[in-house]
Amino acid sequence: MTFADDARALQSELTDLRHALHQIPEVGLDLPKTQTTVLDALSGLDLEISTGKATTSVTAVLRGGASVPDTERRTVLLRGDMDALPVTEQVDVDFRSKHEGVMHACGHDLHTAMLVGAARVLAARRDELPGDVVFMFQPGEEGFDGAGVMISEGVLDAAGRRPDAAWAIHVFSSLAPKGVVAARPGPMMASSNELHVTVKGAGGHGSAPERAKDPVPVAAEMVLGLQNVMTRKVSPFDPSVLTVGQFIAGTKANIIPDSAFFAATVRAFDDKLVDQIADDTVRYVQGVADAYGLGVDAHFERQYPVTVNDAAAVAFAERVVAGVLRDGRWMDMPQPVAGSEDFSRVLQAAPGAMLFLGASTYGDDWENAPYNHSPFAAFADDVLGDGTAVYAELAVRSLLSRSLA
Repeated sequence: MTFADDARALQSELTDLRHALHQIPEVGLDLPKTQTTVLDALSGLDLEISTGKATTSVTAVLRGGASVPDTERRTVLLRGDMDALPVTEQVDVDFRSKHEGVMHACGHDLHTAMLVGAARVLAARRDELPGDVVFMFQPGEEGFDGAGVMISEGVLDAAGRRPDAAWAIHVFSSLAPKGVVAARPGPMMASSNELHVTVKGAGGHGSAPERAKDPVPVAAEMVLGLQNVMTRKVSPFDPSVLTVGQFIAGTKANIIPDSAFFAATVRAFDDKLVDQIADDTVRYVQGVADAYGLGVDAHFERQYPVTVNDAAAVAFAERVVAGVLRDGRWMDMPQPVAGSEDFSRVLQAAPGAMLFLGASTYGDDWENAPYNHSPFAAFADDVLGDGTAVYAELAVRSLLSRSLA
């Protein structure tokens, strides 16, 4: 029996765990029910378990029992995020969310179940492990920087030394065929940033705009003009996107408000480019406001950095997947995706990679399945064993290798 065989033998148990997690989705950094479920699933495994103070995280350290010199002992980190989204589920399954307006629409329930599976598999054969494994069960990936919180609380040093390799698997409902692992070296996911702008005018009657300072058309001009800033100031060979998703102004049709607010998400694949975009966008909105004699508060907020996969780690993962899964289960991604990940912070501290795992329920029509974050997004249970097997083998082979090269 191999580690992969052990993992697949857990398929039924992992399905039950995933269904239980799916029914109790929680948002943000405070996931008490999820944390309790994970702790129960890990009980009896002889792990060094600690929980977060600022968040309901779970960190579990498995001490390998194989005898090796201290200089050759290695540490590997496996991450699984646990939080859900404020989305009302529209998927007709018998294990649908019991929490109104909250849904595991990004597959984090699968990530958690697979990481529990990897902990069970590896703990059962700890005597074969020439090093330590850190299992990082993380809340708050969806915009709350849970990885940053866990890093500040010491997850990277949980085993007593920094990880020699770090891995995360993220399922997708329509990015790859079911059971196929996809990745690329270099930028894998974009950085996430936000531009917040408040235009300050002077309110008045809608029938007499000349006696007020109307912030609405000025803010609207900024929204449209920012698209020109992106296309005229950023090279077409440097992919980036700015999308205004929020615009708030006024109370009635005939009242000119005192202010108008809008917020935009900004994505890019080069952190230096983000610095340029921050300067260009803030300077632009300030210039437009000055031209109309209005005030403006503009703030550019950096959130998650670019998720950058180590090239050697991606090649290493491809070899592992070829050994664990059957032929044709690896896909080279031609380009990154514009979503963002706080696992990027872990990859800034340790070599490793974020891997995608196709989990579509649409069969050969996977490309037309509802995308992650959709209320109709659905994920196949039968990838749980494969994902667990890949996690376990990545851990074992990372411990056995002096490097990922």
